Amino acid sequence: MTSSGVIRQVAIIGASGKLGQYMVQQALQRGWSVTAVCREQSVGKLARFAGQIRIVAGDTDNRQVIQQALSAADAVFCVLVPWGIKGYATGTAQAVLDFCPAAARLVFSCGWHISRDGKDRYPWQLRLFVALFGRLARWARFADLQDQVEACRRIFHSDKQWTVVRCSDIEEGEAEGLPIWREHVGDAGLERNRTRRVDFAHFMLAAALDPELVQMAPAISGRPLVSAAVATGR
Repeated sequence: MTSSGVIRQVAIIGASGKLGQYMVQQALQRGWSVTAVCREQSVGKLARFAGQIRIVAGDTDNRQVIQQALSAADAVFCVLVPWGIKGYATGTAQAVLDFCPAAARLVFSCGWHISRDGKDRYPWQLRLFVALFGRLARWARFADLQDQVEACRRIFHSDKQWTVVRCSDIEEGEAEGLPIWREHVGDAGLERNRTRRVDFAHFMLAAALDPELVQMAPAISGRPLVSAAVATGR
C-alpha cells in the first residue's frame, strides 16, 4: 500500500471472469484506479468498463504480463484458476509474489478445499466432489486441483502481506452483505455453505483493508438467511 496505508491503485488478475468483473465494478465504485489482467481472447468481456480501466492482456502466468500490471499497485486481487495441467495457478501466484511492490496487499481467491493447517473439517459432499472432479478434470487435461494446492502452499510460505480467501459454494443473486468468515471450514457460522458471487467480490476487496486478515486464510460463507417473520420481529 501507499505509505499512508491508503489504497489508490489496484490490479485485478483474472478480471474478465464473473468474480473478476464484480471486483472491477466494486473497485471503481470505491474510487480506485484499476489495472485489469486477462487473457487476450477475453478482453471483450470487459467492454462495459471501456475508458474506466487499464487492461493488460495476456496469460496470467506470463511473468512479463504480471510485472507490467503490478508495477504501481497498492493492492492485488488474484483469481487463482488451475486451468490445464501445466501449473497455471502456481505460475500466476509465483509471478504475483515475485513482482508485487514490497508493501502491496495481496488477496487471492480459491475454494474451501484448500487447507492451510489441516484443521478444516469438510462435509462428505465436498470431499467426494474434490476427489471425483479432480481426477476427471486432470484426465481431461482441463484443470488440476493440485496446481491450486501448490499455488497456495507457496503463498502460505511467503512473507508478503497476503490473504487467501477460501469461498464456499458460489451462487448468483442479489447482494446479501459481507460474508461471515472463520479460520476453518466446519466452524460454527459456516453451515449455510453458500455465498453470492457479488458478496465474494465484496469480501475480497474488504480483506485488503483489514489488518486482521494479513497472512490469514479465512473460510467464508454467506450470512444465514433470516425469515421475514424474524426480520420483522413477528
